[in-house]
Amino acid sequence: MKNIFKILILLLITTSFSKAELLNPSSAITPKEVVKIQLSGLQQNDLEFKDSGIEQTWNFAHPNNKRVTGPLNNFKRMIKGASYQMMIDHLSHTITEVGGSNKSVQFEVIILDKNKIYHKFNWQVEKYTEEGSLKDCWLTTMVSSPIPLGSSI
Repeated sequence: MKNIFKILILLLITTSFSKAELLNPSSAITPKEVVKIQLSGLQQNDLEFKDSGIEQTWNFAHPNNKRVTGPLNNFKRMIKGASYQMMIDHLSHTITEVGGSNKSVQFEVIILDKNKIYHKFNWQVEKYTEEGSLKDCWLTTMVSSPIPLGSSI
């Protein structure tokens, strides 16, 4: 009986500390789905584990973007900073395609933050063309600074 109890405790501990699987780029994921995956992660940032949404967003950042904003701990600080913190745990978002080609797509993203204030972002994804595991995957290359649109009340 003691052994069963120990096994149950061990299972509980290992389950609670294991990180859930985050989505990774794939050539089957469309440009709009990339933005949706990132925004949904940020909307529920700590759902899977602490900062899982920020890490999910990082997974779909273009390598050139990562060079500018990374490493991951710097990216986390940037997202939690004054410029982008309204994305964390936001209430809702809309994604509207505003232009693009077979290599790059631009979106207008409007977020309603947890304080019920709207913010607009210009969001761009590009198809990765170099060889390797990211070839033909859509990845985020740019997110503008937020443009405040006012309160929802």
